[in-house]
Amino acid sequence: MGVIRKSITFTEQQEAYVKSLIEQGFYTNDSEYVRDIIRKDQERRKRIVDLNEALIEGIESGPSDATVDSIWEEAINEHNAEK
Repeated sequence: MGVIRKSITFTEQQEAYVKSLIEQGFYTNDSEYVRDIIRKDQERRKRIVDLNEALIEGIESGPSDATVDSIWEEAINEHNAEK
């Protein structure tokens, strides 16, 4: 994977915050912190896309004939099967 060098600007407060994270050992440098933020953002956005797709699928599938009791029973059975 190639590396592209970028230049970014922080406020003094942001710089102090990033520096404190590095001093605490969470990251080794600014770039590692920024890459971690990007990775987390990508994961969060993917979860949002997946949730939207699931919601659309649910809406398009139409109303369910299931009762609340049958839904709970199915959920409990699935949970117990995972143990």
